[in-house]
Amino acid sequence: MTVEELAAEAERYLAAHYPKAAGDERSKRFVWGEGDDEVRVFQEPDPETEADAMPAIRAWRRGLWEAGLGWITGPPEYGGRGLSGAHQWAFERVVRRYQVPGDSSLTISLGMIAPTILRHGSEEQKRHYLPKLYSGELISCQLFSEPGAGSDLASLSTRAVRGEDGDWRVSGQKVWTSGAHLSDIGEIICRTADGPRHRNLTAFLVDMRAPGVTVRPLRQMTGGAAFNEVFLDDVVVPDSARLGAEGEGWPVALTTLSNERNAMGHSSFGGAGILSTERLAELVRHTPGAAEDPVVRRAFGELQVQLRVARYAQQVAGARARAGDSPGPEAALHKIALSDNIARLGRFVAEVLGPKAAADTGEWGTYAWTSVILGAPGYRLGGGTDEVLKNVIAQRVLGLPRPN
Repeated sequence: MTVEELAAEAERYLAAHYPKAAGDERSKRFVWGEGDDEVRVFQEPDPETEADAMPAIRAWRRGLWEAGLGWITGPPEYGGRGLSGAHQWAFERVVRRYQVPGDSSLTISLGMIAPTILRHGSEEQKRHYLPKLYSGELISCQLFSEPGAGSDLASLSTRAVRGEDGDWRVSGQKVWTSGAHLSDIGEIICRTADGPRHRNLTAFLVDMRAPGVTVRPLRQMTGGAAFNEVFLDDVVVPDSARLGAEGEGWPVALTTLSNERNAMGHSSFGGAGILSTERLAELVRHTPGAAEDPVVRRAFGELQVQLRVARYAQQVAGARARAGDSPGPEAALHKIALSDNIARLGRFVAEVLGPKAAADTGEWGTYAWTSVILGAPGYRLGGGTDEVLKNVIAQRVLGLPRPN
């Protein structure tokens, strides 16, 4: 099938099920006062609101799957179409012309967990989980960080003990788990032996609805609660849910983290469009005097250059992915670029808006930016802290020696 044929197929499906987006795509731009539904530029998701939206998102994915558009690049033996990355890009270009629920709530499922299962899962796990993840039947989260093991993931303390029946019992606490309140399954890394380090960990796929699993939202200073703490109290996990060999959880974790950094580094991470230069240009035009201010104009130009450099790097990574390469340690560069650019964006917006970014005057497109400004520091932690990732780049990309 040619790229053009796939695009035409996608066009027919979307036209039959979803309305066209506005011709000028103003819903994706920074606009003011065009209806009651356009109240905030950004809104930190509320757990209840997200839960209410999930049926539409699941229906969106189920429809794509049934139409053969749910996993365009996936292996046919697991329900994919076996087509190229160019076909996927063509599909995404068509999707932008329609008002669809989108996949922003499925970034972890589709961008991190599913690729890990494809690489490390057993044949049975691949046939069971992959179609359900890509069709939206299952949603997954990543159970890695702990109160005492964030950047140093290998020091985690959540334990899995194997019983005489062959099943495992998992006990411990995970924290900063994005989307746990929405998830059906979670990829968890547990300590299954006392040593040696990095060889005493095992990965599992745990049922997030199983007895002994407790999910509690963590309220952020942005006002949202996208993260959670998860408690596991003697949770039974069958050995068939083990992902990879016993004691080989560290390579599984590295695969997931590489996929996470690659997904986070993408300019459209989370589906928010917050790095849109068009949106920022509209902000400058709307703010009195900003467009004529040479300091603002220079700052906008510098920010735009940084964003474009990051996008070009992503295009290189995309070309490698289409050639069949898995994300490597260089994916850390994309994630660091994202956190740097989010911080630059926050500073730029704060300078342009001034007091309007800190006090809710009711004016469209002002105070709503606070969720971005307040949330910017968190990007330096997600997917591995920037400091840890700089060490990864130094040692695994540049070949520099480890510090003594």
